[in-house]
Amino acid sequence: MARPVHFEIHATDVERARSFYTAVFGWSIEKDGDRWVIRTGNGEPGIDGTLLARQGPPPDPAAPVNGFLVRMLVTSIDATTLAVEAHGGEITVPTIPVPDIGLFAVGRDPDGNIFQMVQPDPFPT
Repeated sequence: MARPVHFEIHATDVERARSFYTAVFGWSIEKDGDRWVIRTGNGEPGIDGTLLARQGPPPDPAAPVNGFLVRMLVTSIDATTLAVEAHGGEITVPTIPVPDIGLFAVGRDPDGNIFQMVQPDPFPT
C-alpha cells in the first residue's frame, strides 16, 4: 500500500508562506538552494515537505478545493483557526464535529493553498 511520504507547498510569495506556516503550525522551514525544507517535527510521526516558488498562476480563489488536500493534526482547533486568521489566512470551512473522529476545519493560506486541520477525539497521547 502506498502512503504519503513528502509534500510540497507552492507559493507566489515564499517568504510570506514561510512566515505563515512557521507561525501557525510551528514548523521549521530552512532555505536549501532554490527551495525551503519543511520539518514538521523531529522524531515525531508524520512527514516533512518542501516550500517552492510557484511556477504558474495561483489557484482559483473560488475553487472549493484547489489541489491535493493536506490534513494537519492539531491539539486545539480553536487556537489553530484563530492563528490562521491572525497570520493572514482564512477559514474556508468552519469547525465541524465528526462523531467518533474529532473536530475538522479547512483553511486557506495567504497564497491561496487549501489545507485541513483535525483535532482528534480523543487526542492521541
